Order: sequence, then structure tokens, then C-alpha cells
Amino acid sequence: MLTISLASPVPIHDQLVAGLRGLIAAGQLAEGDELPPVRQLAADLGINLNTVARAYRELTDAGLLASARGRGTIVIATVERASGPKAEERKRIEASIAAALGDAKLAGLTREAAESMAARQIERLWKHV
Repeated sequence: MLTISLASPVPIHDQLVAGLRGLIAAGQLAEGDELPPVRQLAADLGINLNTVARAYRELTDAGLLASARGRGTIVIATVERASGPKAEERKRIEASIAAALGDAKLAGLTREAAESMAARQIERLWKHV
């Protein structure tokens, strides 16, 4: 479901945020779904609990999650609320795509293989639209 690579050049926090965003975007996490407690997810992934807490806060600030003491953290939306200039969001997304494609090239994938992977993900995420 959610995996973190300690060998990746992408910071663990960024991997976690991207992974959770991806699960929400793909519909694997829907509105009302409860996320594991911070301590449990940190232990399951073998990472620092502050990293998980920071990722949850970032997604809460984006309007995707809500946390309540005693209730845990739940998905409250599947679309982020607009919080900043669109240009900044596009730059963040482009940087993420560039990092993923850079990883693919460093892993020895051909351009065609990388394009095929990207096409599969686009189809997976936009098939219901």
C-alpha cells in the first residue's frame, strides 16, 4: 500500500506525502477513511514519528486530512483546497515528476519504458474522470 525507500534520494517526508496523495488520488483512500496513528505508521514504515506527524500536518493544511484528539486522522476530501498561487503548485508537481523521471533514468530505464510507466499511471488516475 504505502512504501518508503530509505535508499531513494527523495526525502522520506516527501515520499510519505507523495504516497498518501497518490493513495487519495487513486481512490484507495476515500473520504471518511481513517489513517493509522502517527506512532503506528512510523513503526510500520521504520521511520521517525515526527516525519509522519509533519506529513499529516502538511496534508491537513492542504485540506485533505483532519485530525482530532482521540479520533485520529481521517481523509476529509479527495481534492485539495486552493491555498496558494497555481504557478507554485505546478512547479511542485513538475519537480516531483522530474525527480521520478530522473530516478527512472538512473535506474537504467529506457525513455520508452519511462513513458509507458507514466502512461499507465495517468490511465490509472484519470480512468474514472
